[in-house]
Amino acid sequence: MRVWTAANQKGGVGKTTTVISLGSLLALRGHRVLLVDLDPHGSMTGYFKYDSDQLTLSVYTLFQANAQKTPLDPRTLVCHTPIEHLDLLPSTLAMATLDRMAGKLEGMGLILKNTLQTLSIDYDFAVIDCPPMLGVLMVNAVAASERLIIPVQTEFLAIKGLERMIQTLAMVLKARKTLDLPYTIVPTLFDRRTRAAQEGLDSLRQSHSDHLWQGYIPVDTRFREASKAGIPPPQFDPRSRGVLAYESLLADLLAEIPASPPAMAPVAAREAPA
Repeated sequence: MRVWTAANQKGGVGKTTTVISLGSLLALRGHRVLLVDLDPHGSMTGYFKYDSDQLTLSVYTLFQANAQKTPLDPRTLVCHTPIEHLDLLPSTLAMATLDRMAGKLEGMGLILKNTLQTLSIDYDFAVIDCPPMLGVLMVNAVAASERLIIPVQTEFLAIKGLERMIQTLAMVLKARKTLDLPYTIVPTLFDRRTRAAQEGLDSLRQSHSDHLWQGYIPVDTRFREASKAGIPPPQFDPRSRGVLAYESLLADLLAEIPASPPAMAPVAAREAPA
């Protein structure tokens, strides 16, 4: 299983849209994909019309079972989406309390990694939506991942916050005694009509050329419409400019790995909640 994480300590930069778009594009290619919502706000969970306030099983259950030393099959936590080959490990608000548990328990930073290893027979890719804060959830995401995707809005404050994210990544890797984690900076919400956006993109190209994806994700109102409908952008409007940009990003990400996981044979579509 390939594991990618979208992370940034600044909110509103397109992390959830990036995870959903890349995950659903992979699913369209026939790969079995698990989306993992690590954000206690549950934006991705809500995207697929699941009410995180009503869910009794979620990522939080993994940590709860670990604390209580209770055996748990993570497959029981997985929710289906309307998209063939695309599943979801959902979030609940209770996950916001996990940092208070972290100091009292051992092994909290490897729970997600161990879970995904258990599920690796079922999926070709896992794509993680990380919360915009340093804590046990981000530590879990970094420990589980083989590549980090850092969406950065092309505006001054977001770019300034990028340095904090890179420093945080270095700190987490040092604490975990982990080898360097490859990361790709993805310019998002680019509006070619504004001077500020162009200056922001130029700044990224000057300061972070070694890790910067050479394309950009444009502002696209179709993303908002797709979210309202609860349908991933590639299925909602496959020819929209935003989706075409994500297709280009995915092609570049896949080109950086030795070989793509084998595609799964077509299966019958599954139903999601009404």
